Amino acid sequence: MSNLFQLFSRKIKDSIGLKRKRQIRHLLYRFKYGSDLQKLAVAYGTDKEAVHFYSKRYQHHFEPVRLKKLNVLEIGIGGYAKPKDGGESLRMWKTYFPNSNIYGIDIHDKSFHEEDRIKTFKGSQVDREFLSNVVKDIGDIDVIIDDGSHYSPDVIATFNFLFPFLAPNGIYAIEDLQTSYWGKNLNHDWGGSSDKNAPHTSMNFLKSLTDGLNYEEFTEDNYEPTYLDKNIVSIHFYHNLVFLQKGDNNEGSNRHLLKSF
Repeated sequence: MSNLFQLFSRKIKDSIGLKRKRQIRHLLYRFKYGSDLQKLAVAYGTDKEAVHFYSKRYQHHFEPVRLKKLNVLEIGIGGYAKPKDGGESLRMWKTYFPNSNIYGIDIHDKSFHEEDRIKTFKGSQVDREFLSNVVKDIGDIDVIIDDGSHYSPDVIATFNFLFPFLAPNGIYAIEDLQTSYWGKNLNHDWGGSSDKNAPHTSMNFLKSLTDGLNYEEFTEDNYEPTYLDKNIVSIHFYHNLVFLQKGDNNEGSNRHLLKSF
């Protein structure tokens, strides 16, 4: 009984120690690096800077809303099946968005990384029932970041399901689009293609949405705009990264001008 009590006590102390350590690090990084997302990414050890150099792009799009109270959802927590690995990006977002709640989705149990303002969900990014429950739990989602499977069919299916739940003026980011050009690579199927015109890839899906930004100028008399036509106001492409801004794309219709030309 004594050994069991000591083991239980040690686990509690370890847990408290980890929690305090995270709190101290969060406060230190917030004080030291403030709103500099590139430095925060390096400090927390995420691949968003050291490997992919995404952080300056994120800062450009997120800086105007950084201090707002947001719900930020990232798909893919990292660390694969190891429950204690990963979580770097979640903690980075927590520091960068000081007034926001940060949520993470992963197919593996990543509850180890939960703390104040960070919550995780275990499930597949293409499981519609699971995603529905996540949306119900979170409520309005202001930012969605897909750093999940990077498998083209998953990327497309996840976007089509979650984008309608994105809050007005929300931002949807998709990372690692290089896999759009890869089919089977090292015994892994990325769902992409070396054919740059292949319609099933995530990149070609995203490129197909650009015409919808200008649907008001289409000359087809009976064209019916899609939900995405009417609710995407901008798309920004970077190296292996894209940002889609939600909003009302039905403002200032120019269709009545067509007969003037």
